[in-house]
Amino acid sequence: MSSSDPTVQPVPSSVVEQVDAADVTLSNPKWAVISLGSNLGNRLETLQGAVDALEDTPGLRVKAVSPVYETEPWGVEPGAQPTYFNAVVLVRTTLPPTSLLDRGQALEEAFERVRDERWGPRTLDVDIVTYQDVVSDDPVLTLPHPRCHERAFVLVPWHDVEPEAVVPGRGPVAELLARVDRGGVVPRVDLELRLPE
Repeated sequence: MSSSDPTVQPVPSSVVEQVDAADVTLSNPKWAVISLGSNLGNRLETLQGAVDALEDTPGLRVKAVSPVYETEPWGVEPGAQPTYFNAVVLVRTTLPPTSLLDRGQALEEAFERVRDERWGPRTLDVDIVTYQDVVSDDPVLTLPHPRCHERAFVLVPWHDVEPEAVVPGRGPVAELLARVDRGGVVPRVDLELRLPE
């Protein structure tokens, strides 16, 4: 890769410290919450492919997969885009946060996501919602996700798989959920994501 490659960013010292800490605790995996979304192509197949690919990641195990919800796209006019299928995955991982971010972006690229417009339609969206109890305002990876506490399409499926969950610095998911509009987040009981064997 050339030094002009815009995807190569210097690693902030705060992240280096987290990586060092993670190296020491490789036998001590951390919990992370990952949000998945798709509104192009075969949405269910894409989400299942993402779950399977996460499970195939060295140093990562998928521990729980939420029910599938159909949701209205965020930040655009109603009807302007296809609806999303959304789900939340709980994982245990020895990867440091930035490696998990890299893996998520690699998955998006594998499913040919195009980032040509903010809140544009996407084949696959992979967001790290939380990583253990890490709170970081690093612009490369802000933890917890800066808008997760106000997004019903994250909170609803997350609460399904982890009713006692807490967003670090924001409070219990159950309380946050009581404050958001759940309209437009519809359970698809006819669809199911399989937990990898």
